[in-house]
Amino acid sequence: MSEDADSAVAALQERVKKAAQDGEALAITGGGTKSFLGRAPRGTPCSVHAVKGIVHYEPTELVVTVRAGTNLSELESTLAQSGQMLPFEPPAFGEGATIGGTIACGLSGPCRPYRGAARDFVLGVRCINGKGDALRFGGEVMKNVAGYDVSRLMAGSMGTLGILTEVSLKVLPQPACNQTRAFEMSEESAIELMTSLLGRSLPVSATAYLDGVLRVRLSGSEAAVNTAAGTLGGDLEPEGDAFWSALKEHRLDFFSHDSPLWWITLKPRNDAIYFPGKTLIDWGGAQYWVKSDTGFEALSELVRPYGGYVTGFGGIDQGVGLNALQGSVLQLSRRLKAAFDPAGILNPGRLFAEE
Repeated sequence: MSEDADSAVAALQERVKKAAQDGEALAITGGGTKSFLGRAPRGTPCSVHAVKGIVHYEPTELVVTVRAGTNLSELESTLAQSGQMLPFEPPAFGEGATIGGTIACGLSGPCRPYRGAARDFVLGVRCINGKGDALRFGGEVMKNVAGYDVSRLMAGSMGTLGILTEVSLKVLPQPACNQTRAFEMSEESAIELMTSLLGRSLPVSATAYLDGVLRVRLSGSEAAVNTAAGTLGGDLEPEGDAFWSALKEHRLDFFSHDSPLWWITLKPRNDAIYFPGKTLIDWGGAQYWVKSDTGFEALSELVRPYGGYVTGFGGIDQGVGLNALQGSVLQLSRRLKAAFDPAGILNPGRLFAEE
């Protein structure tokens, strides 16, 4: 770490230690671009923005170690200069997005079913727990498994287990060629095709169904993409790259409607599930975006038979727009919280109501 980053981490440690002594809740913040996700932040703002910079990046190793306050756009630009990328295609939802907040929220883009989730590419982390201790888990190579699962736990924990200060991530080369094929078809046919593509050896990197059109993105070598395009058929969509970027960042017209936005995840199925309101389906049929005035409880009842989860993503009371953890999962989450943050001061209530 640089001297400035070391000082920023030390200051964070002292801030957490004092908060733990005083019983003061801290709302951990990065760029604030995803503050709408989860339950409403509670506590005194505690920013990691001063802990920034790329610590180590050697393109031939396909690994980057970066401080949590580093802007996501800066990291992606650095990787792009070497023809590489973050494989999970994270959404930013704003220019101020940081890599720490990106991992803490655990969000992945349209490629999620085909390349993996954010947590799958986390090799190691440094963090500050709820007692102000600086901890390190994992490493910079896949073979280093010491604490590897703990590193992954930080992805999606929303800052409730610790304040991320540094993350090591596996990166991948950018595909040489991307091509989007478009098919006009019914929702039932689209679901059937999306599901079938999950089991075929084609270089599919994204699928989405909206307004009667299924789009399939192919990524890889030019020869492999052209061969797959010939096998699949459909029409070439020249603006395909722009569509996937707009989908990832919620800039499509679909997301601009006034109705509340719900994020519904479930296992891929061969048959469609019909939700009240307007829908966009991606992740091979495993993710539905639903624009609807239907309430959280009613939507939860609809997806419960399919093992699905509902999350409020916009225009919704954050206190109710999140499925409550239950049973053994809730008990495990509470034990983890008690181990990492015994005073319960880090983002209290952000993931589950009772901490």
